[in-house]
Amino acid sequence: MDISVIIPLFNEDESLSELVDLIRAVMVRNSISYEVIMIDDGSTDRSWQVIKRLADGNKSIKAIRFRRNYGKSAALYYGFRLSEGDVVITMDADLQDDPDEIPPLYRMIKTDGFDLVSGWKKNRQDPLNKRVPSRFFNFTARLVTGIKLHDFNCGLKAYRKEVIKNIEVYGEMHRYIPMLVRDAGYTNIGEKVVKHHKRKYGTTKFGMERFIKGFLDLLSLSFVARFGKRPMHLFGTLGTLMFIVGFIAAAYLGGSKLFYLSKGIRIGLVTESPYFYLSLTAMIIGTQLFLAGFIGELITRNSPFRNSYEIEKKINV
Repeated sequence: MDISVIIPLFNEDESLSELVDLIRAVMVRNSISYEVIMIDDGSTDRSWQVIKRLADGNKSIKAIRFRRNYGKSAALYYGFRLSEGDVVITMDADLQDDPDEIPPLYRMIKTDGFDLVSGWKKNRQDPLNKRVPSRFFNFTARLVTGIKLHDFNCGLKAYRKEVIKNIEVYGEMHRYIPMLVRDAGYTNIGEKVVKHHKRKYGTTKFGMERFIKGFLDLLSLSFVARFGKRPMHLFGTLGTLMFIVGFIAAAYLGGSKLFYLSKGIRIGLVTESPYFYLSLTAMIIGTQLFLAGFIGELITRNSPFRNSYEIEKKINV
């Protein structure tokens, strides 16, 4: 099979029939074998009834329905598990993504050899209150990850089958799939300007809170990627530095006290100085950070995934 089209959806009953017809027309016109995988993320409208009607007698449509709304990452995770196509295309169900973009994305994977091609909604047809935060979000993501993409969160993406079988999308990490792909060892990541349409039916399912969650997820993912298997490198370093600074400060206060006493100069108690408590606090926090790194190392070394690495090729193994 050439292509698996994965469509996560939530309350999109009005657009599904039109979207499936457009996808079918594109695939037939380009002689591409395909399957459409719909993941109903706990819709409360008639989305599942529409999906059942579309799938009746149509073997190219697969679908699962969550009992409740789990989020886009969960939907993509199950879609990736079910996909069988050589190239996997993800797209939103609201008709803002154009199915005519599927063949060129497919060629960029099969012919040009990309591992992942991310869409770039350069001429985005959304209101200003969505475009401005999105630009700031993408700027921050580029800065932190080092991946030069203009639109991390674009739903229209294409993957080699091998790629999606070797990454795990969880939580809210669908925004950072390019980073997950890069960290799994697939570095040939491309970008394509794609057409973007105004929303035809319904309303957006995402509010401003997604940008706050997105920023926190970015910090979490960056930390796990860098220190997930070596927590002592972070906590141990910070803890040691803080302890040394606190110890030097305390030693300086104690040394000053002894020096003045040797000169016969009366001076107040060391414990009367606020710097004593600052240095003591620094030593305590430093010790706690070091212990946190040590405990993290113990947990990591007992993890069944501590030696889980991505192997690209084998010979006689």
